[in-house]
Order: sequence, then structure tokens, then C-alpha cells
Amino acid sequence: MATHLLQLSDFSREELLAYIDRAIALKQETAAGIRHTNLAGKTIALIFEKASTRTRVSFEAAMYGLGGQVIFLSAKETQLARSEPLKDTAMVMSRYVDGLVVRTFSQERVTELARYATIPVINALTDLFHPCQVLSDLMTVIEHKGRLDDLKIAWIGDGNNMANSWVQAAARFSFELVLACPQGYEPAPAILKAAQQEAEGRIRVVRDPVGAVRDAHVINTDVWASMGQESEQQERQQAFQAFQVDAKLLSHARPDCIVLHCLPAHRGEEISEEVLEGEQCVAFDQAENKLHIHKAILEKHIV
Repeated sequence: MATHLLQLSDFSREELLAYIDRAIALKQETAAGIRHTNLAGKTIALIFEKASTRTRVSFEAAMYGLGGQVIFLSAKETQLARSEPLKDTAMVMSRYVDGLVVRTFSQERVTELARYATIPVINALTDLFHPCQVLSDLMTVIEHKGRLDDLKIAWIGDGNNMANSWVQAAARFSFELVLACPQGYEPAPAILKAAQQEAEGRIRVVRDPVGAVRDAHVINTDVWASMGQESEQQERQQAFQAFQVDAKLLSHARPDCIVLHCLPAHRGEEISEEVLEGEQCVAFDQAENKLHIHKAILEKHIV
């Protein structure tokens, strides 16, 4: 039976750590010149209905780096653009390739593909979750802080798909997660409630960014308007004006605080140029780690 990766809450703490531990090992082995060919003879299809730079390239490079092959399909190049039923796509692709990596809009689309596919389906981003990205974020925190437990992690800005996946991660690990979001831009209520019940007080939503980052080990942010929300750009800029991660906000965190951003960044909006280019920002380590996490994910699921 195929094992899918659709959201972090489907996995235990130990299973999530296994991805991270394996990614760290693969990163070290690759740096030492060790080649990995354990997916030789395997093929994955990337079905992307949303634009991508880092996620596409890192998944392709990861699969090639494991000896496998990749077929990239944008939505306009497939029958999905002509309203072919998702279950038909899932059943046919299951006879062609060994796994599907899907970047799309609604979570329901990856869920339906997984329901009918006999091969693994990996969520490479939906409007609701971004599980693979958050795994690479967690890996980056471990590299720089040596642990996840007992840290204070602040999320500043939109309660979007990234925030939802961070909320699910906080339910699995013993770190404090404080999300500073404007009124009306909180994480999905059902996801937040379920995680808060599991985390027993370690996940909070506040309105004050300064309070959120006070004594934080990690500050995390993302764009104010995600793909598909471009029409809300002006409204969101007004709502998020007090939620920029700049030097003044960073000064309220711990001196050794690191800053995460999943990129692309809108410099001067959610994060200042000074912070993004500063020594405390590890966004480009984070971007590199997508490659290694994706290797670990593919190695686990494409068998």
C-alpha cells in the first residue's frame, strides 16, 4: 500500500525526526563526495499547478541525486487543464511512474489523488499546508540550535499554509510556538484547535509581534500575500504594516536568535533587507536544506 505525505499531523514525532536525521546524513555524505543511487530505475512525476523555483528544482535535483528520473508536468500541459477527473489522472499515472509530487491549490486535490493512486503522493504545497518546506525548516533549526525541544519559536505575519504546518509541527515537538497575526489572518481554526489540544498550552496566537519574539530562539516569517492572493495585496499591506521582521523587532529576541524565511522574500515588506542579508538570517541554509529533506522524503516513499 502506498504511503503518502499530505500533512505533518499524519506522522509521529519519531517519524518526522527520521526524515530530518536522514536528511542531515545525506547532506554530510554528499559533501563528502558519496554518491547515492538507491532510486536508480525509479521515476517520479512532478504535477505543478502553481509556479515554483526552489521546490521544483530541489525535488528534481533530489531525485536525480538519488539516481532516479523526473517528469515535470505543469497543469496547462496536462488534461487537468481540460477538467479530466483527478481519479483518472491518479489511476493512469500510477501505471507510469513510481510517485507523484503535487503542488496545487486546494488540499482536497492532493487528498483525492492519494485516494485513487496506488503510488505515493507527496504534497509539495497546497493553500492549506506546506509539509516538506516545514521539515526543511525544522532541519535548519536543529543544525543551528542543536535541538527543537525547549525552544521558543515565533511566527510573524500571515496564518497561511506555512503557519498551519508549523502549528502541526509544534503539536509533535516540545517547542513553544507563538504566532503573531493580525485580526482575521490567523491559522486555520480547526487545525489550530486540534494542535493546541495536543500541545497543552505551547501554541498561542497573539496580536503583538514584540511580545511574540521576546526571548525567542527562532523568528519565522513569510510573504504577506501568497500565490492566488494578489488581488488582496493592498489590503494585506495595510493589515500587516506592524508585522515586518526588521532590526527593531529582532532586537527584542535573544541575541543568538536566528531568522527563517521560506523564500521568495519581498524585501521591505514582511522582512527588511537588513535582516534578510544579516548574519542572523539563515534563509539560504533553509533553502539548501530543501534539497536534502526532499532526498530523505523520496528515499522513504519511493520504494
